[in-house]
Amino acid sequence: MKRFLLAAAFLLLWSLPGFAESAVTITQPWARATILISRPGVAYLTLQSAAADRLIALDTPVAEAVMIHAVENKDGVSHMMGMMALDLPAGQVVTLAPSVTHLMLMGLKAKLVAGDSFALTLHFEHAGAMTVEVPVLGIAAMGPGE
Repeated sequence: MKRFLLAAAFLLLWSLPGFAESAVTITQPWARATILISRPGVAYLTLQSAAADRLIALDTPVAEAVMIHAVENKDGVSHMMGMMALDLPAGQVVTLAPSVTHLMLMGLKAKLVAGDSFALTLHFEHAGAMTVEVPVLGIAAMGPGE
């Protein structure tokens, strides 16, 4: 009987407006170590949302600002473009990775040191704020699988 009531309660919550929209999964966060604090840091992660959502802001105590950047290749030359928000289509995996979409950590307050980690808060249009711990990998790292 308890299982039935628990299942019924979950189904009721799932059917409420806004409940399903809050299901954003954040996986594989990581950042590269930095040499100087005068240069921006960079962070990456993977996002997936059960319902369409948007990443609309980010913040961290290790930097003055966090910006979403996309890399566009035009005539064989790569250019970074700032983005105001990042769309998360329902059910699709959105991966921020080197040489494509990434997070720029502007105005670092200290060097990012391999082996350390820092908090990063992501603000979503529907899911609200979610904080993850971001491990700092080596300066030449290409992902957490190394």
